[in-house]
Amino acid sequence: MVPHAVSTESLSKRYGRVLALDGLNLSVAPGEVFGFLGPNGAGKSTTIRLILGLARPTGGRASVFGQDARDVAMTHRRLAYVPADVVLWPQLTGAEILELLARTGPGIDRPYRDELVRRFELDLSKPGRAYSTGNRQKVALVVAFASRAPLLVLDEPTSGLDPLMEREFQRAVGEARDRGQTVFLSSHQLSEVEAVCDRVAILRGGRLVDVAAVADLRRMHRTEVAVSFAVAPPDLSRVAAVEAVEVTGPTSLRFTLTGPPGPVLQALSAADVTSLAVREPSLEEIFLGYYGGPRP
Repeated sequence: MVPHAVSTESLSKRYGRVLALDGLNLSVAPGEVFGFLGPNGAGKSTTIRLILGLARPTGGRASVFGQDARDVAMTHRRLAYVPADVVLWPQLTGAEILELLARTGPGIDRPYRDELVRRFELDLSKPGRAYSTGNRQKVALVVAFASRAPLLVLDEPTSGLDPLMEREFQRAVGEARDRGQTVFLSSHQLSEVEAVCDRVAILRGGRLVDVAAVADLRRMHRTEVAVSFAVAPPDLSRVAAVEAVEVTGPTSLRFTLTGPPGPVLQALSAADVTSLAVREPSLEEIFLGYYGGPRP
C-alpha cells in the first residue's frame, strides 16, 4: 500500500495554556493538490511546522510518505518548502542562491528551473538584499517547483506577487500535479485555492471543520437559482429542497436550492421557462459561512 504523502493522526500542539491544534486527523494522497484554509490563529502554521519537524507535537503524530515527521533528515529529502516570508542570503546573487539550493536540496530539474526563471521574470544578477518581497518569493518558488521533491509544502506562497505572476504560480502548480508531485498549499487567497486544488481542508480554532473536494464542498451548500417565465411563475414553495422563494418580477423569481435538483426540475418542466441561471457559491462564501458570516 502506497503511504499518504502527508498524514496526521490525533495531532495536537499546546503552547502553555493555548491549545493551538486539537486532534487533527488529515491525509493527503500522493499527486494531490491539497488546500489548507483558515484565518490567522486557526492552527495552519502550527500544522505546517509539525509536518516539517520544526516543532514537536504535544500529542499524536505527523508523517511524510510514512516517515515520522520528527525524523527531519529523512523527511526533508522528500519535500521542498516555501514559507510565507522568504529570507535570502544578502550577499549572494539570485543565480548563486539558485545554485546553492540546487546542490543542497532533493535534486533539481535545471532546464525547467531556467524556464521558470524566464516565466517569473526573475533577474538573477541582483544580490539577495536587493530583492523585493515578491522577488524573494519568486526565488523560493522557482527552487521548489524545479526540485525533484515529491512533496511541495507552500505556506502563503504568493504574498507579494502581482496578478500575472499569480497566474504563473497556478500554472506551475498544475505542472507539478502533472509530474505526480503532491502540493500542500496553505493560503488566504481563496480564489487561488479554488483554481488549483483537488481538495480543501478548513481549519477553525485548531480543529478541522471540513475536508472535501471543492465541487463537493459547494454542493453541500445552497445554490441560488433565478428563473424567468413567459407567463406568471408557478408556486414552488412546497417543492422539496427549494427555500427562500422570492418573486422578483411579474414573470420571474429567485430561490435557493438545498438538495437534489430533481423535484424542482420536474416542477419547472411543466412551466414555460424562458431563462434559467444557476449560481454556485464561491469557496470564499462557503469559507465565510464557517466563520459566522451568512451561509451561501
